[in-house]
Amino acid sequence: MPVPVPRQREIPAAESGQAQTVSHGGGPSGAQLTLLLIEDDPGGSPIVPELLDASGKPIRVRTARNLTEAERLLTDDVHCILLDLALPAPGRSGADDDELAVLRHVLELAPRHAVLALTASGDAERGAEAVRVGAQDYLLRDELDGPLLSRAIRYAVERKRSDTAERRLAEGRLRAQENRRLERGLLPTPLLDGSMLRFAARYRPGRSRALLGGDFYDAVRTPDGTVHAMIGDVCGHGPDEAALGVELRIAWRALTLAGLCGDDLLNTLQQVLEHERSDDEIFATLCTVDIAPDGRRAGLCLAGHPSPLVMTPDRPARLLPYDNNGPALGVLSGARWPRLQVELGPRWSLMLYTDGLIEGRTGRGGERLGQDGMLEVVRRQLAEGLRGEDLLREAVHEVRTLNGGELTDDVAVVLLDREP
Repeated sequence: MPVPVPRQREIPAAESGQAQTVSHGGGPSGAQLTLLLIEDDPGGSPIVPELLDASGKPIRVRTARNLTEAERLLTDDVHCILLDLALPAPGRSGADDDELAVLRHVLELAPRHAVLALTASGDAERGAEAVRVGAQDYLLRDELDGPLLSRAIRYAVERKRSDTAERRLAEGRLRAQENRRLERGLLPTPLLDGSMLRFAARYRPGRSRALLGGDFYDAVRTPDGTVHAMIGDVCGHGPDEAALGVELRIAWRALTLAGLCGDDLLNTLQQVLEHERSDDEIFATLCTVDIAPDGRRAGLCLAGHPSPLVMTPDRPARLLPYDNNGPALGVLSGARWPRLQVELGPRWSLMLYTDGLIEGRTGRGGERLGQDGMLEVVRRQLAEGLRGEDLLREAVHEVRTLNGGELTDDVAVVLLDREP
């Protein structure tokens, strides 16, 4: 009774690092090639003892008389399969119309291995069809010799490796495209129809190659003419934090449109966070403003978040008061978040931001930019006449430049302008 051989692991030698480096002769460098020969009379084949790789080392050969034996011998160190197309496929008679049924079965059994089809001389059409079905190449039995088969094995292994790499690259590109479409769809579209205010935003996730981070923002206008805006930051930078930020943003919009504000709104958002977070240590900071229908005053609530920056014609850019800053969401149960009334005047700009904008370095001994440094940056941009989208773009660009490169934290910035 044959001793069972361990089944193949997820990544065979044909795809592993053993076959990643290719020598000038076409075979994997530093690894001995292994061939699995599936033929009804493998012992009678004169080609098996004469197989050599590009460096002159012998190619190991395993032999199987049928597909049942082949399945046992198909371990993860096999690089290539040489299949006799004359073999019957399991469950099929020799009179079956599908002449390549055995090849289809092997390709299904070993989708990650290189496969060479062996067919009778004068049956090149069948061999070509085998390549169209999925084999890397075909060989004619009567024309076969050791050097020809050795070369064919090396080329088939490299061709399979290249095909696999190309497929993985295409799949990666497709996943990246799908992720970008999904993340774009999760970014908000402000609902400000009928408002005299102008809206601008900049968003830069800290995760490499991501479009969405744990920062979130939104703005809506309710039927009474009040414009509500918010910006928030979930601690952490991964996809779970990004998903939680989206949930909080959607919940904020729904609750705001339903008429909630102040403590009622923030307490409900805290319940959402506590229910949806993956860890009890996760919290979120939040800044909300509600701007009166006449545009001259606003209510401000801070939940552990940096205070907004206000710009008016008669005064330099400055921070709004933040003495009554309440705790971040998810930190204290039963917390309160005082609402501060702020006079804005007839013409102003209000900038909401996350701490990613102020935690970058300034290049002076690792010193953080901080809110004072951010104020200097914004005042300088205003003095150059920048407004709206241009102001946000250049401010974020200058912060990145001061940091000496890309910021590691998510950055979200929202600008609301009232220009009568």
